[in-house]
Formats: sequence, C-alpha cells, structure tokens
Amino acid sequence: MNPLRIAVVGAGQIGQAHIGVIRANPAGRLSAIVDPAPAAAALARAAAVPLFNTLAELLADARPDAVVLATPNPLHLPQALQCLAAGLPVLLEKPIAATVAEAEQLVAAVAAANARLLIGHHRAHSPIMAGARQVVASGRLGRIVGVLGSAMFYKPDSYFAAGPWRRERGGGPILLNMIHEIHNLRMLCGEIVAVQAFASNAVRGFAVEDTVAINLRFANGALGSFLLSDTSACARSWEHTSQENPAYPSSPDEDCYVISGTQGSLAVPTMRLKTYPADTERSWLKPMASEVLALPREDPLKHQIDHFIAVARGQVAPLVSAADGLANLRVTEAITLAAASGALVRV
Repeated sequence: MNPLRIAVVGAGQIGQAHIGVIRANPAGRLSAIVDPAPAAAALARAAAVPLFNTLAELLADARPDAVVLATPNPLHLPQALQCLAAGLPVLLEKPIAATVAEAEQLVAAVAAANARLLIGHHRAHSPIMAGARQVVASGRLGRIVGVLGSAMFYKPDSYFAAGPWRRERGGGPILLNMIHEIHNLRMLCGEIVAVQAFASNAVRGFAVEDTVAINLRFANGALGSFLLSDTSACARSWEHTSQENPAYPSSPDEDCYVISGTQGSLAVPTMRLKTYPADTERSWLKPMASEVLALPREDPLKHQIDHFIAVARGQVAPLVSAADGLANLRVTEAITLAAASGALVRV
C-alpha cells in the first residue's frame, strides 16, 4: 500500500511536531505545508515539499489524501468544513473549535457527511493512559469513588511576551491546558456532569486566570478535585511526570492523578497500584498490597499518526471523535462559567 499523502496546515510548534512524526512514519508521507508565515518556507525547503499560503490553494493545486489542521482555534471550524466538503479525512488539533456552538456545528457536519475526523487529544494514544484505563476497567480498584488531579507548572515571562494574547481571556490554562486533562479524566472516570471552580489571577495580574481550583462530579457518582496553575513552581503535571516528551525535564517520582476506588488506588503516571487483597478485610488499619506496573514511555504523537492513517483509510473509527471533542469543550466552558459565577454548573 502506498504511503498516505498528508498535508499539514499550520507550521507552529504543534504543526512542526506533526511534520516530524509524519516524516518518520513509513505508512505516511508529508505532501505539503500550508502556512503564510515566512518561517514556514524554511520548513518546506527542509522537507522538500511544496508550500501554500492558504488551505484553498492546497485543495485546488495539490490535493492530499488527508489533512492535519494545526491552526489557531478560530480557524478550526471553517477549515475543517473546507476539508469535509472536499471529502478529506482530518486530524484536527484540540480544542475542536473556539466555542461550544461552533463545535456543535462541526459535530453535525461530521455526522451528516459520515466524515473521518480525529480530534488531536494526543494523550488518548499514550501507552500510560491505555494501561491506566485497563486497570480501571479490570475492576481491580473496585467502584471508583474519587480522583485527585493536578497540572502544576511554571510558564516563563517569555511565553507571554511571544504571545500577548495569552494574557487575555481565553488564553489561559483552562482552555489551553485543562482541556487535555478533561479528556484524560473522562477516559479514566467517565462523563463529567457538574463542576465548581475558583479562579485567581493574583500572581501575574493578567486579565486571564493563572490558578484554578476545580471540583468535578462524574455521572457514576465519583467526585474529583483538580488544581491547575501555570505560575506554580511544581512538577505535578503530565508533561513533567509522563516522560513522553523530552522537551520537558522529568520527575519520575511525581504523579498527576490518583484514582481511588473501593478496593484500591492507582497513581498515574508512575503506575503505583495499591489494593486490598480479595480475601482481606478492607480497613484503614489493614496493610495494602503494592506493586508498580511496567509500561513503555513513548511519544503519543507517533501512535496518534499511526491511528490517523488507519482512520483515513477507513480501517478503524476515531479513538477521539468529534463528539468527544465537543464533550471536552463543554466541560472547559463550564469550568470558566463556574469560576466567574461562583455557582455549580451542570454540564
């Protein structure tokens, strides 16, 4: 079978990551780059592929087999609709759209066209997440009663100088970072049905939040507590604990989730599992059995592009569907509303 010809639209940081994994995958071939920024020309020359300023030019002059959309959030809906109208499979970076209303429009369009669209929540393709989901599904933890989570890290001043929009509403960690965590939590603990939140901008004083404390209620009755901050000198985040992205320093002794059930608990991503033996009375006075589950630490973007190629060829259904992308965005919008209003917000 010939390699799938994949065009990447958007040559920023995540677009370049997609370009790298496509070029390294024998089942795929980078066919073009679309980006009007001057820096994109050098990337296209290095990859020996044509460069286009717009998606319309690409579709008119060098139609690929599939498209990766790694463009700014406001472009997600119109560009995805362009690709769907052209009958092309799409890997659309998260979030699915800039607003829930736009995401609903895209979900309807995908259903109407029976389109092949994968949302780029790449952690869904992580071997760590696959292992954690397997433990939960196996029943070894018993009935899930709660989850503690955190995404605590420090974004430097240069991050905001390079993108002043990140200081404004919509550019903070709820939409940019928490949406990753929402999908992980939904995978591990089920659907989120209500949220409460406190948000603060006390450290930087920007218009956007820098720290958020969040309470979550899941459809199965489990509860969750999550602390999010991009101004915290802490390593309790997926990036610093998963060892999947070498761009970040690693803290292999830290975790960012602890899932607790009636029979045991699992710390992720160290995969430290503690359980009461089946023939032992469960009591806080009784010792628990401990083990560490061995899992590979691999780049989920590589697994994601493997999966996207299979989706584009009609071999599998998307692991992260448009409906999943909408569900994740609904929860992040609910957190923003809860923080602003001080009220319980049902999803």
